[in-house]
Amino acid sequence: MIPDGQSYVFGSNIVQMPKKKSKPAEDEGPKKKVMYTIKLDEEKMDQLADLLEEKSVGGAWFPYDVAYSLFAFKGEKVNVVGYQSGKLVVSGKNMEDFVRDILEPEITGEALLGYEEVHNPEWFTLHAGADESGKGDLFGPLVTACVVADGDMVRQWLELGVADSKKLTDGSILKLDQEIRKTKGVVIQTAFARMPKYNELYNKFDRNLNKLLAWYHGKSLNQALDQRAAPWGLLDQFTKQKLVDAYVKDRKDFKLVSRTKAESDPVVAAASIIARAVYVREMKRLSDEFGETLVKGASGRVLEQAKKIFEEKGADGLKSFAKMHFKTAYEAQGLEPPAKPSWYKY
Repeated sequence: MIPDGQSYVFGSNIVQMPKKKSKPAEDEGPKKKVMYTIKLDEEKMDQLADLLEEKSVGGAWFPYDVAYSLFAFKGEKVNVVGYQSGKLVVSGKNMEDFVRDILEPEITGEALLGYEEVHNPEWFTLHAGADESGKGDLFGPLVTACVVADGDMVRQWLELGVADSKKLTDGSILKLDQEIRKTKGVVIQTAFARMPKYNELYNKFDRNLNKLLAWYHGKSLNQALDQRAAPWGLLDQFTKQKLVDAYVKDRKDFKLVSRTKAESDPVVAAASIIARAVYVREMKRLSDEFGETLVKGASGRVLEQAKKIFEEKGADGLKSFAKMHFKTAYEAQGLEPPAKPSWYKY
């Protein structure tokens, strides 16, 4: 189902490098990968904590506090944080030295850093990556992005530190967005509708967010593949139903794969950054219109801002900022939120 007579905002381009490239300023964006993350089991996490504790006695490492961490240590130009979730984050200019000289030989016993092509060869094949942003935020649009890239592009992005946008600050996202867009030959497609058009679309798609999101993904995927064909694509799974497949079923030489945590693939990670950058810029525009910085998510602070918008502008005004099907939007208007829709569990 595709609604007729509507206006949407779709972005597309095959970005080419300029013939002459001026030397960038030092603060224009990341130029070297300075963060490394890996999941460790409890035993290995304890081993690393003990090792760094021993090294701290000699004064080379210093413990410090990080929220939700099991341990955190600072070394020379490197920080190491082990989180309660089992995730280890190594950051800083000497990240690679720590991973190759300490973490891999003494803890994991496996060389992973720099061996992405050995462990994940599919990352370096020509393929499409798709992700979205704004789905869990009351304010601002829902944005999908599709990126089509090959191995040479992925190698560049790994050096830049391209990763899932949820792990990055807004400032890093905007810088990486520009770096990705400058990559020679990359295909980028985005799709979103500004508020309140989003709210109209939500109703037209039977008040089913997953159906609307699938249509968005179908738009950005097909427009990207029209510019550069790829044999397969990877989508960050948002539903157990194969809703997006229906929009690419006529592409006989294309296979769409959906899985959770697909952002580990650098092309999907690039799409997540592109989508989030669009969302961040739209939130800046809406914040300027509102007169104060709108808060992302759907927290208590978001509810207070939604109430303020409703009090000043009424329900029609709120539609220009918020996704009206959110529980928070109902609460801001003093209304009883409806029961969760049937699509929610899928």
